[in-house]
Amino acid sequence: MGEVVGAGLLAHAPTIMLPQEIRYELNEGSEITLVTGLHGLHEDVFANETLDYDTVVVFDSHWATTVEYVVASHERRSGLYTSEELPRGMRQIPYDIPGDPELAEATASFAGKHGTWITPIDDPCLPIHYATVNLWHYLGVPGKRWMSIGCCQTADVEDNLRLGRALADAIAAVDRKVLLVASGALSHTFWSLRELRDHEASDPVHVRTPEARAADEERLAWMAEGDHARILRTMPEFLTQKPEARFGHYLMMLGALGAERCTAPGRMYGAYENATGTGQAHMWFDRPAAGWTKGN
Repeated sequence: MGEVVGAGLLAHAPTIMLPQEIRYELNEGSEITLVTGLHGLHEDVFANETLDYDTVVVFDSHWATTVEYVVASHERRSGLYTSEELPRGMRQIPYDIPGDPELAEATASFAGKHGTWITPIDDPCLPIHYATVNLWHYLGVPGKRWMSIGCCQTADVEDNLRLGRALADAIAAVDRKVLLVASGALSHTFWSLRELRDHEASDPVHVRTPEARAADEERLAWMAEGDHARILRTMPEFLTQKPEARFGHYLMMLGALGAERCTAPGRMYGAYENATGTGQAHMWFDRPAAGWTKGN
């Protein structure tokens, strides 16, 4: 019987891919903790030989679909990645990522049960996005498979939870041990171009508005406490702060963990930081000994 053995809301901000000297220059002479946090996660979780897992599933907030959820079902994706958004900082990044087509197909097979639409695609011309590549660059381990799922831009909260439930059924059906990665930000409003270069440091004082920062920090506190139900109840309020991908990456992950019944507490890797106005953090959830939905 397969299971989710760990999960996290992880930041893929483009600054993590800049050379160290440029990161220091932008951040007033210090390293951004988004980078040190990923190094910590690699050591503690992804490359930890005591943690038994087969596949990493990435909910990719930069991969926008419209009429269905799409799952990358390739045997392998490899090449050089250059971002159309930021080619100066993310240029010809090599990647060689084994996939999990069996899990992708199984996820789609549970779409009808959960009242949603999921299509596995293995087209070699299907683009890959930096919300996957950046995190694989830091966290990928030889022999471990990675499978990406796009965020559907017409999906609401319930739709995203349904995708997660279908994935959970697929994980059980094909007997996979899986790490879930919700790759994306919290609040996600940039400074205007004329102002942006004054707000590139990681200090959260640079997050676009005090209200956005407060909403982000409130939800991170709830995650640390395992109060995911409260995050779900307050999604209408959080949506006014424009979370990345309407927070679909986190919601899909949560759907796979039991939605409002999930009580797993999280721990931060690094600090809550700014990235050109957006709120970024790494929050990791270990599988509790009693399961993801203890007490429910």
